[in-house]
Amino acid sequence: MAYLLFAIMKFGIDFPVGTLMDALQWILVLGFFFRQKTEKNWKIFKGPVSVMILIWLLYNFIEVANPSAESRLAWVYTVRTVGVVMLMYFIFMFHIRTVIFIRFILKMWILLTLFAALYGLKQEYIGFSAGEEAYLHSDPNIMSLLFIDEHWRKFSIFSDPVAFSYNMAVSSLLCMALMTGAIKAWKKILLGVFIFIFLWSMLSSGTRGAYVLVPATLILFAVLKYNKQILLFSVGAGVFITVMIFIPTSNPTLYRFQSAFKPSDDASFNVRKANQKMIQPYILSHPLGGGLGATGAWGQRFAPNSFLAHFPPDSGYVRVAVEMGWVGLLLFCILMFIILKTGIKNYYRIRDPELKAYCLAMVLIVFAFNLGNYPQEALVQFPSNIYFYLVVALINITYRLDIEKNGPVYGGI
Repeated sequence: MAYLLFAIMKFGIDFPVGTLMDALQWILVLGFFFRQKTEKNWKIFKGPVSVMILIWLLYNFIEVANPSAESRLAWVYTVRTVGVVMLMYFIFMFHIRTVIFIRFILKMWILLTLFAALYGLKQEYIGFSAGEEAYLHSDPNIMSLLFIDEHWRKFSIFSDPVAFSYNMAVSSLLCMALMTGAIKAWKKILLGVFIFIFLWSMLSSGTRGAYVLVPATLILFAVLKYNKQILLFSVGAGVFITVMIFIPTSNPTLYRFQSAFKPSDDASFNVRKANQKMIQPYILSHPLGGGLGATGAWGQRFAPNSFLAHFPPDSGYVRVAVEMGWVGLLLFCILMFIILKTGIKNYYRIRDPELKAYCLAMVLIVFAFNLGNYPQEALVQFPSNIYFYLVVALINITYRLDIEKNGPVYGGI
């Protein structure tokens, strides 16, 4: 539902689909607590990741009392989405109990990505639909964001090119990790074809931040899965990317790809850098920040005359620092560190080859989303926000299933 949300909206259905998504999540949360009356399985709340997520949720709720906040309504609208989405981690932890279920989820993920990738290529080589054309020309601001160098940035079935490109990037990493598992040769070839299609489609988005994600994450991939084949693959990929970066070209898509690796030559990057420098004194003087929803659409709606309402964060980390202060940024970074640390630790502990490949995929995706959260806001839009907490849950679920299959590691945890 999260993946197809904006595709449904494109059909012009006059229905609050976003509200339906909120309702579905709340129903799942309520269902979880009803199930706990009989099962009483509170083990999912144990462990460093679960504890940090609860601490982060608590901090989000404490922000309602932030004395610097210009609007409590902005907090209500923001925490409604942020808080419920984070609770999905516990829903996934509770309900995903078999390897078969994980296989089903990952197959569905790849098939949905394939559909989105092919639709993005359709936009690139055939053109936009009439409804999409009307949307693109409905607002001058949309045109200024999506029409770059005489070329439209593609967004496929997503809300914007950033969500599109990030999903293509992390899905290609998913396929790369799955190829390391004990699967048949034809499946590895098929996954390789999917990777090519996903990355080809990603280029049409024109999102510079996404172009860096796969090459940078391949470094972690080579470190975690260190062997001759992976090393040769990484070196080959590095040489290919280097050639792509420095080869002379007049192609606007390839030129934009090259500019992602030369940020000092990018005017938009320099503007963001200047904005971040400008806002630093505010962040340092406001340890709790300006309140949830102080920037962006909710800030402009509920506190249009405030200092932060028209500040463009242009980064997930900067938004956290501005709205929740340096205290919030510190907690957020600790949360991400613990997730990655737990994922890497579980990867080396898991003995089942299939579960090991799944855990590796999840670690790479978490790493990529965190890299992407600096130049853009990677974790706030559907389906990335739902997928992220699914990925985090699978890091723990794969290890739990391995223990159930092969017994405790090192005498127990």
